[in-house]
Amino acid sequence: MNDGFQFLDIILFAAIAAFFVIRLRSVLGKRTGHEKKPERDGGDRRAEEEAGDDTVIHLPEREDDGIKDVHFEDLPSGAQDGDGDDDAAAAGLTRIKLADRNFNEDEFVNGSRAAFEMIIGAFADNDTATLRPLLSNDVFDNFDSAIKERERLGHTLETTLVGITEAQIIESELQQKTAFVTVKFVSEQINVTRDSDAQIVEGDPSHVAKITDIWTFARNTRSRDPNWALVATRSPN
Repeated sequence: MNDGFQFLDIILFAAIAAFFVIRLRSVLGKRTGHEKKPERDGGDRRAEEEAGDDTVIHLPEREDDGIKDVHFEDLPSGAQDGDGDDDAAAAGLTRIKLADRNFNEDEFVNGSRAAFEMIIGAFADNDTATLRPLLSNDVFDNFDSAIKERERLGHTLETTLVGITEAQIIESELQQKTAFVTVKFVSEQINVTRDSDAQIVEGDPSHVAKITDIWTFARNTRSRDPNWALVATRSPN
Protein backbone atom coordinates (compact mmCIF):
# COMPACT_ATOMS: atom_id res chain seq x y z
CA MET A 1 0.00 0.00 0.00
CA ASN A 2 2.79 2.42 0.98
CA ASP A 3 4.66 1.52 -2.20
CA GLY A 4 1.64 2.67 -4.18
CA PHE A 5 1.59 6.07 -2.48
CA GLN A 6 5.35 6.47 -3.00
CA PHE A 7 4.92 5.73 -6.70
CA LEU A 8 2.22 8.40 -6.96
CA ASP A 9 4.47 10.90 -5.15
CA ILE A 10 7.26 10.25 -7.66
CA ILE A 11 4.90 10.91 -10.57
CA LEU A 12 3.63 14.12 -8.92
CA PHE A 13 7.13 15.49 -8.26
CA ALA A 14 8.21 14.64 -11.80
CA ALA A 15 5.24 16.54 -13.22
CA ILE A 16 6.02 19.59 -11.05
CA ALA A 17 9.69 19.51 -12.12
CA ALA A 18 8.73 19.34 -15.79
CA PHE A 19 6.40 22.32 -15.37
CA PHE A 20 9.15 24.52 -13.93
CA VAL A 21 11.60 23.52 -16.67
CA ILE A 22 9.09 24.60 -19.32
CA ARG A 23 8.49 27.90 -17.50
CA LEU A 24 12.20 28.67 -17.24
CA ARG A 25 12.76 28.04 -20.96
CA SER A 26 10.16 30.67 -21.82
CA VAL A 27 12.18 33.63 -20.53
CA LEU A 28 14.90 34.27 -23.11
CA GLY A 29 15.31 30.64 -24.04
CA LYS A 30 18.14 28.21 -23.59
CA ARG A 31 20.65 26.99 -26.14
CA THR A 32 22.86 23.93 -25.77
CA GLY A 33 24.66 24.26 -29.08
CA HIS A 34 22.91 21.26 -30.63
CA GLU A 35 19.65 22.85 -31.73
CA LYS A 36 18.64 23.09 -35.35
CA LYS A 37 19.14 26.54 -36.80
CA PRO A 38 15.84 28.47 -37.07
CA GLU A 39 14.65 28.80 -40.62
CA ARG A 40 15.43 32.15 -42.23
CA ASP A 41 12.20 32.08 -44.25
CA GLY A 42 9.47 32.43 -41.69
CA GLY A 43 10.70 35.28 -39.57
CA ASP A 44 12.06 33.36 -36.56
CA ARG A 45 15.40 35.19 -36.72
CA ARG A 46 14.18 38.11 -38.80
CA ALA A 47 11.70 39.69 -36.43
CA GLU A 48 13.05 43.09 -37.31
CA GLU A 49 11.72 42.69 -40.85
CA GLU A 50 8.19 42.42 -39.44
CA ALA A 51 8.57 46.02 -38.34
CA GLY A 52 9.21 47.44 -41.80
CA ASP A 53 12.34 48.53 -43.59
CA ASP A 54 11.57 51.98 -44.92
CA THR A 55 13.88 53.92 -42.63
CA VAL A 56 17.09 53.47 -40.70
CA ILE A 57 17.70 54.72 -37.17
CA HIS A 58 21.02 56.59 -37.03
CA LEU A 59 22.23 56.03 -33.52
CA PRO A 60 24.52 58.57 -31.84
CA GLU A 61 27.81 57.50 -30.33
CA ARG A 62 27.65 56.81 -26.61
CA GLU A 63 30.23 58.54 -24.50
CA ASP A 64 32.62 56.79 -22.11
CA ASP A 65 31.98 53.19 -23.11
CA GLY A 66 34.21 52.81 -26.15
CA ILE A 67 31.41 51.12 -28.10
CA LYS A 68 30.06 52.83 -31.18
CA ASP A 69 26.38 52.53 -31.90
CA VAL A 70 25.58 51.30 -35.36
CA HIS A 71 22.58 51.46 -37.70
CA PHE A 72 19.54 49.24 -37.29
CA GLU A 73 16.28 48.85 -39.12
CA ASP A 74 13.27 50.88 -38.05
CA LEU A 75 11.08 49.42 -35.32
CA PRO A 76 7.39 49.78 -34.50
CA SER A 77 6.54 53.22 -33.12
CA GLY A 78 5.72 51.74 -29.73
CA ALA A 79 9.23 50.35 -29.45
CA GLN A 80 11.09 53.55 -30.24
CA ASP A 81 10.26 56.14 -27.59
CA GLY A 82 13.03 56.65 -25.07
CA ASP A 83 11.14 56.58 -21.77
CA GLY A 84 7.86 55.10 -22.95
CA ASP A 85 4.38 55.39 -21.58
CA ASP A 86 3.36 53.12 -18.70
CA ASP A 87 -0.18 52.56 -19.99
CA ALA A 88 1.01 51.80 -23.52
CA ALA A 89 3.68 49.44 -22.22
CA ALA A 90 1.15 47.64 -20.02
CA ALA A 91 -1.27 47.29 -22.92
CA GLY A 92 1.49 45.89 -25.10
CA LEU A 93 2.47 43.37 -22.43
CA THR A 94 -1.14 42.25 -22.15
CA ARG A 95 -1.31 41.59 -25.88
CA ILE A 96 1.97 39.68 -25.76
CA LYS A 97 0.70 37.53 -22.88
CA LEU A 98 -2.43 36.69 -24.85
CA ALA A 99 -0.27 35.58 -27.77
CA ASP A 100 2.24 33.76 -25.58
CA ARG A 101 0.80 32.31 -22.37
CA ASN A 102 4.29 31.55 -21.04
CA PHE A 103 5.44 35.16 -21.13
CA ASN A 104 6.16 36.74 -17.73
CA GLU A 105 7.62 40.25 -17.56
CA ASP A 106 9.61 39.71 -14.36
CA GLU A 107 11.24 36.59 -15.75
CA PHE A 108 11.86 38.40 -19.02
CA VAL A 109 13.63 41.30 -17.29
CA ASN A 110 15.85 38.87 -15.38
CA GLY A 111 16.68 37.11 -18.62
CA SER A 112 17.36 40.40 -20.41
CA ARG A 113 19.82 41.42 -17.69
CA ALA A 114 21.73 38.19 -18.27
CA ALA A 115 21.63 38.76 -22.04
CA PHE A 116 22.90 42.34 -21.59
CA GLU A 117 25.87 41.15 -19.56
CA MET A 118 26.68 38.36 -22.03
CA ILE A 119 26.47 40.63 -25.08
CA ILE A 120 28.57 43.43 -23.55
CA GLY A 121 31.23 40.92 -22.53
CA ALA A 122 31.21 39.02 -25.82
CA PHE A 123 31.52 42.23 -27.83
CA ALA A 124 34.57 43.29 -25.83
CA ASP A 125 36.11 39.81 -26.24
CA ASN A 126 35.45 39.68 -30.02
CA ASP A 127 33.40 36.55 -29.29
CA THR A 128 31.12 36.34 -32.31
CA ALA A 129 30.16 32.72 -31.52
CA THR A 130 28.43 33.90 -28.35
CA LEU A 131 26.87 36.91 -30.07
CA ARG A 132 25.41 35.00 -33.04
CA PRO A 133 22.40 33.30 -31.28
CA LEU A 134 21.59 36.40 -29.22
CA LEU A 135 21.33 38.93 -32.06
CA SER A 136 19.14 39.39 -35.11
CA ASN A 137 20.87 39.14 -38.48
CA ASP A 138 21.35 42.88 -39.04
CA VAL A 139 22.48 43.61 -35.49
CA PHE A 140 24.98 40.75 -35.64
CA ASP A 141 26.36 42.04 -38.95
CA ASN A 142 26.89 45.49 -37.42
CA PHE A 143 28.53 44.12 -34.28
CA ASP A 144 30.71 41.84 -36.41
CA SER A 145 31.80 44.77 -38.60
CA ALA A 146 32.74 46.81 -35.51
CA ILE A 147 34.77 43.88 -34.15
CA LYS A 148 36.59 43.40 -37.46
CA GLU A 149 37.41 47.10 -37.64
CA ARG A 150 38.81 46.98 -34.10
CA GLU A 151 40.94 43.96 -35.06
CA ARG A 152 42.16 45.75 -38.20
CA LEU A 153 43.37 48.65 -36.09
CA GLY A 154 45.05 46.30 -33.66
CA HIS A 155 42.92 47.62 -30.81
CA THR A 156 41.53 45.72 -27.85
CA LEU A 157 38.57 46.71 -25.72
CA GLU A 158 38.59 46.08 -21.99
CA THR A 159 35.10 46.26 -20.48
CA THR A 160 34.30 45.83 -16.82
CA LEU A 161 30.59 45.74 -16.06
CA VAL A 162 30.56 46.95 -12.48
CA GLY A 163 26.81 46.43 -12.18
CA ILE A 164 23.38 46.95 -13.66
CA THR A 165 21.56 49.47 -11.50
CA GLU A 166 18.30 49.48 -13.48
CA ALA A 167 16.56 47.22 -15.97
CA GLN A 168 13.02 48.28 -16.83
CA ILE A 169 10.58 47.49 -19.61
CA ILE A 170 9.65 50.84 -21.15
CA GLU A 171 7.90 49.77 -24.35
CA SER A 172 6.18 46.66 -25.62
CA GLU A 173 4.20 45.89 -28.72
CA LEU A 174 2.75 42.95 -30.61
CA GLN A 175 2.82 43.36 -34.38
CA GLN A 176 0.98 40.49 -36.00
CA LYS A 177 2.83 37.49 -34.54
CA THR A 178 6.02 39.30 -33.50
CA ALA A 179 6.48 40.60 -29.96
CA PHE A 180 8.79 43.58 -29.36
CA VAL A 181 9.92 44.42 -25.82
CA THR A 182 12.18 47.40 -25.13
CA VAL A 183 14.24 47.52 -21.94
CA LYS A 184 16.12 50.48 -20.50
CA PHE A 185 19.37 49.43 -18.86
CA VAL A 186 21.35 51.74 -16.59
CA SER A 187 24.75 50.28 -15.83
CA GLU A 188 28.12 51.23 -14.40
CA GLN A 189 31.02 50.31 -16.67
CA ILE A 190 34.74 50.81 -17.08
CA ASN A 191 35.74 50.82 -20.76
CA VAL A 192 39.29 51.17 -22.01
CA THR A 193 40.54 50.78 -25.58
CA ARG A 194 44.24 49.97 -26.05
CA ASP A 195 46.44 49.80 -29.13
CA SER A 196 48.78 46.98 -30.12
CA ASP A 197 51.39 48.33 -27.70
CA ALA A 198 48.87 48.21 -24.82
CA GLN A 199 48.77 52.01 -24.76
CA ILE A 200 45.41 53.61 -23.94
CA VAL A 201 43.80 55.28 -26.93
CA GLU A 202 40.41 55.84 -25.32
CA GLY A 203 38.89 55.57 -21.85
CA ASP A 204 40.19 55.67 -18.30
CA PRO A 205 40.71 52.50 -16.24
CA SER A 206 39.97 54.44 -13.06
CA HIS A 207 36.72 55.98 -14.30
CA VAL A 208 33.38 54.26 -13.72
CA ALA A 209 30.89 55.58 -16.26
CA LYS A 210 27.13 55.51 -15.76
CA ILE A 211 25.67 54.44 -19.10
CA THR A 212 22.05 54.21 -20.24
CA ASP A 213 21.23 51.80 -23.05
CA ILE A 214 17.87 51.13 -24.65
CA TRP A 215 17.65 47.66 -26.16
CA THR A 216 14.77 46.11 -28.06
CA PHE A 217 14.24 42.35 -28.14
CA ALA A 218 11.88 40.52 -30.47
CA ARG A 219 10.43 37.05 -30.84
CA ASN A 220 7.99 35.29 -33.12
CA THR A 221 5.31 34.22 -30.61
CA ARG A 222 4.23 31.32 -32.82
CA SER A 223 7.70 29.88 -33.06
CA ARG A 224 8.71 26.82 -31.06
CA ASP A 225 12.08 28.48 -30.56
CA PRO A 226 11.86 30.19 -27.12
CA ASN A 227 14.78 32.53 -27.80
CA TRP A 228 14.45 36.30 -28.06
CA ALA A 229 16.80 38.23 -30.37
CA LEU A 230 18.25 41.67 -29.81
CA VAL A 231 17.01 43.68 -32.78
CA ALA A 232 18.16 47.23 -31.88
CA THR A 233 20.26 49.19 -29.42
CA ARG A 234 20.40 52.91 -28.90
CA SER A 235 21.07 55.64 -26.37
CA PRO A 236 18.45 58.03 -24.98
CA ASN A 237 17.78 61.09 -27.12
